[in-house]
Amino acid sequence: MEAYAIHKGAMIAPRKARMTIDLIRGKDVLTAQAILENTNTKASRLILKVLNSAIANAVNNNGAKETDLVVSECYINPGQVYKRIKFASRGNVDRHDKRTSHITVKVSDKKVKEEA
Repeated sequence: MEAYAIHKGAMIAPRKARMTIDLIRGKDVLTAQAILENTNTKASRLILKVLNSAIANAVNNNGAKETDLVVSECYINPGQVYKRIKFASRGNVDRHDKRTSHITVKVSDKKVKEEA
């Protein structure tokens, strides 16, 4: 069974967040949580919240055991870009893009769902 969680509009650039999410891809959830708790980045704090939500979805909605869960898929997609002004030299105005991310984490216990 598979469960997932998504954080849309996270205020972090996708390039920065992808470096952290690559650390947990394919790991079991207990190891992934330990890695994220010991990584000192903003992305790790955001990804940890999404991972915990995906685990809670799998345990509460699908009845999975937390010890059996593995991070099957995790990826960062670019979100909305907030355009802000940045003052430049000689009285010019440049654009400063504030990029956002959509963080998706899927956990699975590698079991096939039984249909009644």
